[in-house]
Amino acid sequence: APGQWQSYDVIWTAPVFAADGSLTSPAYVTAFMNGVLVQDHVALKGETVYIGAPRYTAHQAASIKLQDHGDPSPPISFRSIWLREL
Repeated sequence: APGQWQSYDVIWTAPVFAADGSLTSPAYVTAFMNGVLVQDHVALKGETVYIGAPRYTAHQAASIKLQDHGDPSPPISFRSIWLREL
């Protein structure tokens, strides 16, 4: 219901880049919302940008990004975020 906490479990496979910066393997994501599979090993086309198509830029390990898309409802909040390397 609106206003209730939601649960997301995300399995992320980072992209792999060659020494010259070219993409060897894209990133993949599997996601569960409240225990229900909603994305199953989906290949991503790169980082989402404000304008234009997603694209990859070679990088090493990086932090996660959370966003709320400017939702006008009560403030979006996050809690109990756990990160674990597999």
